[in-house]
Amino acid sequence: MARILLIEDEVNIRKITAYDLRNANYEIVECADGKEAIELAKREEFDVYIIDWMLPHVSGIDIVKALRENNVDSILIMLTARDDEADVLYAFENGVDDYITKPFSPRELLARVNAHLKRQKKKEERLLAGKLSMDMKRREAFIDNEGITLTKKEFDLLEYFVRNKGVVLSRDNILNDIWGFDYDGDTRIVDVHVFKLRNKLQKASVTIKSSRGVGYLLEELHEAA
Repeated sequence: MARILLIEDEVNIRKITAYDLRNANYEIVECADGKEAIELAKREEFDVYIIDWMLPHVSGIDIVKALRENNVDSILIMLTARDDEADVLYAFENGVDDYITKPFSPRELLARVNAHLKRQKKKEERLLAGKLSMDMKRREAFIDNEGITLTKKEFDLLEYFVRNKGVVLSRDNILNDIWGFDYDGDTRIVDVHVFKLRNKLQKASVTIKSSRGVGYLLEELHEAA
């Protein structure tokens, strides 16, 4: 049974959300305070964190930063009334896996939790492309057995490219599958992450090519004999 830490200071929202998730057979721990959430994360392990942005003592975005800085690889879902595009982008850049704005549908939240956990279970132990290898259990990437440093979102995006090697992936598909929501704003967040990945993969014998007007695809480079 997956464990979820629900961090929400609005009592009615927290109780209703916790009730729905428990009915879906998840183990729920409730928390109304950012500082308490940080302490809980130090003592216990959770598969999913559902985090409000505006919290007493420690904000939701600071919780996200603290978790990622401490290499917590759990699924982080921001559940907040803040719907400004700049806030959404900022949250994803700092490591959230999904972003849901209030008011929200409990059925949609449950569907997203289910989808994230399902994808997580499907991860294979190792993926290979060119001189690149990805240890999915440890979430580490190597070029010729030398480790490379990737953010969580860079790792997820690289995994997505490797699993779909040779397939043109549209920016919209990348946003939906990696950022986890139907994003109808600025797609440049994908371009920024691809640019960073290209710089880190220069010695990997793979390339992320642009498909003009569509998106990107990853191809292996074959050295001349």
